[in-house]
Amino acid sequence: METDAARNAKESLELAFQMSNILETGLDRHTLSLLIALCDRGLNPEALAALVPELSPPPSKEPIPSSSSSSSSSRAGLYQP
Repeated sequence: METDAARNAKESLELAFQMSNILETGLDRHTLSLLIALCDRGLNPEALAALVPELSPPPSKEPIPSSSSSSSSSRAGLYQP
């Protein structure tokens, strides 16, 4: 039997993961759950957010399709160190 706390945690993680996908962060569920746990333990979320791009692998050098280049280029600046 699942407790209310466990159910709420799963629902919260799922919602955070959906938002992460919408924002195209590239974070998987496991990484996102670790980041949430670190915030719950008192780490500064802004400092953690600044650290994530430093630890993430570099993006692939695939060409960006011309139809989405304006929206992709504006988001790309969010993840560069």
